[in-house]
Amino acid sequence: MSRNAAVARTGSEQALAVYQQLRARPGTAFDEVADRLELSAEERERCRDELVSLGLTAPPAASPELAAPSPTAGVVVEPDVALLRLLRRERDRLQERLSATSRAHTALEALAGPFLRAGATPRGEIEVEIVDDPHRVRRSLADLTDSVRTAAHFMHTGSVRREELPGELTQDRLWAERGVRIRAMYSRRAASVPEMAQHLEERAALGVEVRFASVVPMNMVLADENFALLPTDPHDLSSAAILARGPGLVRSYLALYEYCWTAAAPYGEEEESEKGGDGLSEQQRAALLMLASGIKDEQIAKNLGVSLRTVSRLLSEVMQELGAASRFEAGVKASRLGLLDGEAP
Repeated sequence: MSRNAAVARTGSEQALAVYQQLRARPGTAFDEVADRLELSAEERERCRDELVSLGLTAPPAASPELAAPSPTAGVVVEPDVALLRLLRRERDRLQERLSATSRAHTALEALAGPFLRAGATPRGEIEVEIVDDPHRVRRSLADLTDSVRTAAHFMHTGSVRREELPGELTQDRLWAERGVRIRAMYSRRAASVPEMAQHLEERAALGVEVRFASVVPMNMVLADENFALLPTDPHDLSSAAILARGPGLVRSYLALYEYCWTAAAPYGEEEESEKGGDGLSEQQRAALLMLASGIKDEQIAKNLGVSLRTVSRLLSEVMQELGAASRFEAGVKASRLGLLDGEAP
């Protein structure tokens, strides 16, 4: 066979030519056939590897003395036998891959299963985010204008900034047209600012429910039992904000709001009928402050240096002075009258 004919055969064609020669001359060495076909060293290695990978020849045995492949190519395998072996080998590989995949799936399910099941709960159910970017906070509040459907509740520790007043009235009008209930709670000091007093009058005219409290614990915005905005530190106005979404958390904040709302005085309501407390002694005022702070009678008695019986008498006198039927009502009236504007001893 001429060299040109051998060169024309490339790749699989060369391997096929070698295989046919080996089958036609059983016992012939691989290198002998390669020499006859005038294959280069690179070509014969490529043919040898291809025939072994297809299972058409057995891999060459290594010579113990030289630690190198024997010049023989091993046993020539019939095509049908080679095909069956190849299919069996691929089947075994596939089964091994399936087994490895099954093991990986089992391990992944064991490790990540709890997280995946927890993630099945809709993201909107509970979502909390700490935001320290004021612009992001303002954008979140602006988005409420379009998203609120039933109710919006506000709590302000002081006056609203002058540049925000017109936007707040525009928001009130849009919500009033959609039938949204709007409640706003302010510190009693806010009404003493003439500009704020005018603003509150305009809000009330639009249907906003306004109330005043002697003590407002923090700035807070609630909407539809699904959105809450409040500070991470109620005593630091520059602190980062908490954005909470989902009824699981917002309802708890709403319960706090409702408690403060109950103790606040409605806007425009005359307070002469609730005037009282002028006749309270310093000891009675101190007992009232501590009661409103959640201090128990035993500690009040210890702080005042009196007996429990005396504390009960003092609180009964406070209730009588304020016209309250219970200690809770006494605390509500004391808050409305401004008797709690101070710190308990």
